[in-house]
Amino acid sequence: MQRIHFAAADFARTRLRPTAGPLVETAFAAGLLGRGVGAPYARWRRQVTKRLPRWASGPPGQGGAALDPDLLVARAGGPGDGGTATRSAELAEVWRGAVAPYWDRLRAHLEAECEARGRIVMAGGVEQLLATLHPRTTWRSPVLEIPGGPDEDVHLGGRGLILTPSVFLSHRPARLLPAAAENGQPVLAFAAPPDAARAAVLWEEPDNREQSLGALVGQTRAAALRVLRATCTTSQLADQLGISAAGASQHTAVLRETGLITTRRIRNTVLHTVTPLGVALLDGRVLRSLPAQGAVRRHGRTPSPLESLPQQRRAS
Repeated sequence: MQRIHFAAADFARTRLRPTAGPLVETAFAAGLLGRGVGAPYARWRRQVTKRLPRWASGPPGQGGAALDPDLLVARAGGPGDGGTATRSAELAEVWRGAVAPYWDRLRAHLEAECEARGRIVMAGGVEQLLATLHPRTTWRSPVLEIPGGPDEDVHLGGRGLILTPSVFLSHRPARLLPAAAENGQPVLAFAAPPDAARAAVLWEEPDNREQSLGALVGQTRAAALRVLRATCTTSQLADQLGISAAGASQHTAVLRETGLITTRRIRNTVLHTVTPLGVALLDGRVLRSLPAQGAVRRHGRTPSPLESLPQQRRAS
């Protein structure tokens, strides 16, 4: 059993975030593929095993066992680690087949869960949130007890804690992840599985437009573009996607260079919003009418910013 010890300063620094991000959710999804699943995930499992037949009975070979969220978040495995390439390839495969097709709906579910937990904080404070985090976790002030993990005591020491719901963490009530490098705060992902009604919506077959957008600009940038329909800052975008502020800044730079978003500064705040071209791309109008590169060259027309996007960036 894990025991997370809170000091007085930790309550003020504990906050909610809608998701730990695509990386962690993908790792949890890979783990779920290797276990029996309950009714909320049965439809998802059937669809995924059609796309990823070699994952039908769990992670293939020995490499899949390395898809551990702790390792992924900590960026374990340096240049000398022979399993890094295998782990990255398998992670990308699971992302494309098991998570990316549903990511927008998953994120909406997690945002709703986060908002519901935020109302608990407003009504009863952080301690009430910790007391109702999951039926299998126990709050004995000032300690949160989590069964199923390593037997250890974790002292936050004033750093606080980031609490984030997870759809694919289903076999454990919660899982403590390493501290994020940029702010030193550990992340506690807690299980937030969908009920039957929500599962019916989450696991609808994705349409071709969603898949085409991700193939064109990359799944994370596609998700960023959708978030930026509502103007937000770089840090807000990072929170929405569950990535670092530096990562969000890199993605917004590429989207801005290709004319899909605009960025403006108001005093010390940087705001990003989608351009008309970005909206057209989101709505599928650009995807339906985008000419082939060969046609562009034959007619001697100057390519649009989107068409000029380097190939390696499209695949990022």
